[in-house]
Amino acid sequence: MQLIFIVILGLHVLTGVFWAGMTITLARDPEIRAERFFQPQMGSASVVFITGLLLWYFFHNGAFGDIEMVLSIGIVCAIAAAGVLGAMVGSARRQLQGASAVQETALRARMSKGERIAAGLLVVTVVCMAIARLF
Repeated sequence: MQLIFIVILGLHVLTGVFWAGMTITLARDPEIRAERFFQPQMGSASVVFITGLLLWYFFHNGAFGDIEMVLSIGIVCAIAAAGVLGAMVGSARRQLQGASAVQETALRARMSKGERIAAGLLVVTVVCMAIARLF
């Protein structure tokens, strides 16, 4: 049974690092075409949420103390980050096809802003996970 916990935790950490790292990288450099990385970002976010739910079920089910409070803040920030990426980057990505040069510039600025907001939220998420380990 411990092997299952290790695999789930490993998947959670690896996909979380990938999602947060890619989002932070895209937020720092608007010249990178964020639309190419949207699907891997959202795919890794999905794996993070699924494995996070499993970890919560295995380790925090039925309890709500200080650790769970801090983790809940991180969960809310992660959900918000995925929502921001979907709303700002995903919608702008769909509108890019057939856009004029002026529209493309505005859409890329919107995607960059979405990446920056999501990156900030994911940093809070990572900090919450680190703080929860201290309790």
